[in-house]
Amino acid sequence: MLAASEGRPSLTSKFLIILLMTKLEQIEAAIEKLAPSDVAKLRKWLAEHDARLFDEKIARHAGSGKLDKLADAARANIKAGLGEDF
Repeated sequence: MLAASEGRPSLTSKFLIILLMTKLEQIEAAIEKLAPSDVAKLRKWLAEHDARLFDEKIARHAGSGKLDKLADAARANIKAGLGEDF
């Protein structure tokens, strides 16, 4: 075991700290160390990832019939002349 030198934590202490950190805390700590250009790339990736998850969720709901009532209501509104342009 390496002893702490000049007030710095030993490798064992650092390991224990990492073990106690949640995965999210570890990710947050790593993000804090990124260069601004890498943060921008991460931001873009997260937006794309979020959009992909949303699309997958909508596809699952559409496939399971969860959106049928909404679609029926929209069709009825259009048929009744209540549709809106957007």
